[in-house]
Amino acid sequence: MGYQGIELAPFTLAEDVRQCGAEARRHIKNAAADHGLPITALHWLLVSPLNLHINAIDAAKRQEAVDFLRGLIDFAGEIGVTTMIFGSPKQRAIEDTLPETWKRTLDSFSKVLLDLQQRGVTLCMESLPQPECDFVTTAAEAAQMVQEINHPNFQLMLDTKSLCGESGDSGGQAAAALIREWGKDLRYYHANDANRRAPGYGETDFRLIAAALREVNYDGWVSLEPFDYAPDPATLARESLQYMKECFAE
Repeated sequence: MGYQGIELAPFTLAEDVRQCGAEARRHIKNAAADHGLPITALHWLLVSPLNLHINAIDAAKRQEAVDFLRGLIDFAGEIGVTTMIFGSPKQRAIEDTLPETWKRTLDSFSKVLLDLQQRGVTLCMESLPQPECDFVTTAAEAAQMVQEINHPNFQLMLDTKSLCGESGDSGGQAAAALIREWGKDLRYYHANDANRRAPGYGETDFRLIAAALREVNYDGWVSLEPFDYAPDPATLARESLQYMKECFAE
């Protein structure tokens, strides 16, 4: 169809990717390479195994999430992935106060910075607005966390649906404004309509998004991430890619 890369969610490969042995990892890496598709990123990082939580009050539970992140970083490095997207809304939900949650989150991420650096992997913070998530709900907050971590292997990603949700504007103008505001720190970008479908299947004008990304000189991946696959995956993939090519060609 003309896609240039593929993004993977680890939970679709195994309940716990730490259990994927060397042979399985070589197979994943080679399968992508044989089809000319770099694996652009890992996302939905903490979906499984169950009960992971990056900022849990319970220190043992929090350490379990940190240990799993380390395993994911090793997995990413071994299959040739250089970017990991931290979304996982339920696995970062606030359990007590915002200041304490923020402090614990910084501590957890700080514990994997050396692992990221050694593997050549960058962890990108994603903002997720209400009602989907109650912690790091805006691009400004995600950028603040990146600034406070202050490490080259911890960077910012933005997502169209999330920017539209944060701004309350499904058309794309406010999302484009947020890209222009925070795009200097942008490492990775997700493309989806405000209605959770693929680009071109709703009200969001991706010509505005494309123009904003050009304005901030973004030259990284733009990854399609729909949550609704109607009318069917193949049609969606073909039509949405054509729409995106038209938008980015202008």
